[in-house]
Amino acid sequence: GAQAVGAHTSDEAVALCLVRHPRGAMTKILLMLALALGAAGLRWPAAVPQRRATSGRAAGARLERAVGPVAVAPVEAPSVGRSSESAVDAMRGAAEAPSPFKKLMAANRAEIAVRIMRAATELNVATVAIYGYEDRFSQHRWGADQSFQLEKKDPADAAVRAYLDIEQIVALAKREGVDAIHPGYGFLSESPEFAQACSDAGITFVGPTVANLKTFSDKTTARVAAIAADVPVVPGTDEPVTTEAGARAFVEEYGLPVIIKAAMGGGGKGMRLVRDMEELGASFASASTEAEAAFGDGSVFLERYIESPRHIEVQIIGDGKGGAVHLCERDCSVQRRYQKVVEIAPAWSLDPALRNKLHEDSLRLMRSAKYLNAGTVEFLVDGEGRHYFIEVNPRIQVEHTVTEEVTGIDLVQAQMRIASGASFEEVGLVQDQIQARGIAVQCRVTTENPERNFAPDTGTLSVYRHSAGYGMRQDGIGYSGMTVTPYYDSLLVKYTARGSNWGEVIRRMTRALQEARIRGVKTNIPFLLNVLTHPEFKAGVVTTGFIDEHPELLQVTGKNWDFANVHQADQEKVMQVEKLLRYLANLAVNGHPKELGANPARLRTAPQPQVKPPRVLIPGKDDAPTAGRRPGGWRSLLLAEGPAAYAKAVREHKGLLVMDTTWRDAHQSLLATRMRTADLVKAGAATNAALSNAFSLEMWGGATFDVAMRFLHECPWQRLQRLRGGG
Repeated sequence: GAQAVGAHTSDEAVALCLVRHPRGAMTKILLMLALALGAAGLRWPAAVPQRRATSGRAAGARLERAVGPVAVAPVEAPSVGRSSESAVDAMRGAAEAPSPFKKLMAANRAEIAVRIMRAATELNVATVAIYGYEDRFSQHRWGADQSFQLEKKDPADAAVRAYLDIEQIVALAKREGVDAIHPGYGFLSESPEFAQACSDAGITFVGPTVANLKTFSDKTTARVAAIAADVPVVPGTDEPVTTEAGARAFVEEYGLPVIIKAAMGGGGKGMRLVRDMEELGASFASASTEAEAAFGDGSVFLERYIESPRHIEVQIIGDGKGGAVHLCERDCSVQRRYQKVVEIAPAWSLDPALRNKLHEDSLRLMRSAKYLNAGTVEFLVDGEGRHYFIEVNPRIQVEHTVTEEVTGIDLVQAQMRIASGASFEEVGLVQDQIQARGIAVQCRVTTENPERNFAPDTGTLSVYRHSAGYGMRQDGIGYSGMTVTPYYDSLLVKYTARGSNWGEVIRRMTRALQEARIRGVKTNIPFLLNVLTHPEFKAGVVTTGFIDEHPELLQVTGKNWDFANVHQADQEKVMQVEKLLRYLANLAVNGHPKELGANPARLRTAPQPQVKPPRVLIPGKDDAPTAGRRPGGWRSLLLAEGPAAYAKAVREHKGLLVMDTTWRDAHQSLLATRMRTADLVKAGAATNAALSNAFSLEMWGGATFDVAMRFLHECPWQRLQRLRGGG
């Protein structure tokens, strides 16, 4: 503290600081340095360049040129004469700020509900979760201080309908003393009716105003607002289209191709690309039906389709009074079925002039709307570098994690504090101090099978082990033993990697996906590895057509990657080792599976005959010539009288001629690796006696040569010669 520093010399003060307060020692030393600089008339540096890890790869070099040096946010130096205690208080900042609310409900499910409640808990806010019956074992339920099941009005309704019941959710929140509701993304997050119901109940809606939602949740009114703000747009319908005739009228005026989009909501739901007029009717109907199921509103709108653009979005936070800041941009061009798969922040390969235009247009639009809270302005960028507004997502987004990682700003907590009335300055949202540091990449891991057109998979997670390590973050809901159901979205976990350059962050994400162990259901991890290791993606510039243009990305069976660990490089080897370990573990615990053996119910006790021990054969006696036994065996006839006599004797023989294969089978199994020639010779005479009346004796197989030399280190030809000669 200031008294301790004032009572000692500067050197003594530093020593006391290190001894008495080791955890805060470095902070106090830096503050003292700041005071000394101020007293000497020197200025505190406005920004300190970040030390960057260098990469020999071209991608890393391009990043250095594209983004330039990355700087931390400037730190205001304490004024001369200011005590170190007041300086510490200033730096302590939000750590001592009051909680924005008493109790907050996450009106959503799965990973975003968990994200919201964690952010609230850090702000010392009590949390409430809601869940449908089908979600009763979801992790987000037990991550809250309280959780309540939602009832469907009609038991036959789809599982998602419970999360769309505004009346029930608001009534529950009011009954439980909730003073704020965060809607997350999807479901009711863009519903002006929900925001209004919260307001009417005296509950703060952590999101935009009702007026903002009416403007931007409907893509047609958002388009009108963009035009009014002088933001370039793609030719499209100015109002929602509810009939096929309206869609045909637009196509006849503007031509094909067109894209149909849900007027309310996003996430790729209700989107269809139409290239042929004959496809229009079916595409319109399916888009409308999907939009109705996902958002409760089947209206759609149409736009001219831009071939293979880049998809760039700008993260905005508004204060509701005409002020807004941007938190840089994200590149979301890697998409499948119009749903984002991999997201990158910032869009490091963008031309700097284009980046500035995107920021300026986004801020102008949101400031003109007096936008409140977090939102994203989305653009398409064509091959000529021209950008077009497509929509505003008036909510937090799935990919918000990459922005948090590069800016150091907790977007969800910022949402809560802005909703509680805090100013930008109180939250720390000053535009000049918001800069991207390094690069972050997010991969969405879903329970889908890439080789079956990404069909959702269901089942029980037998293994669920996360990746971790420096620069890695995971947001998910999985656990070993969890049942993946078909009722909701297939997103299981989001991995976010952070690095100082493009090459580093791709290597880190690749390692994390290699390390992840999710078993029991199919996942898209092999597909994501295909994307991350593709030369075009590694070069840093891809378009929304990337996946469609490279169908080989969907091939995962038999896929090999260029990894040093051979058991990680081959998908089959990874699964083979784990299958064997699981089988052995199950065998040790539960015994031999009944289904692999006889059916116990069909077993019966069989009579056990009395078997007499075999009589010991005596050479010279038991192989003596008799009426049924040829002296010397059949081979002696062949040697003595030749092939003709041998063949004649065989034809004239009235009995059964038997070939014995006992020695051959033994030579290729137990005897081969356990008995040497010397041991086998000892059984030769008894064999002659036992089989003297046999037509032939087969004693060799091809494997005999191999095992004699490799296992017993004996000459197979010598063995054959000795056994034939009887010694």
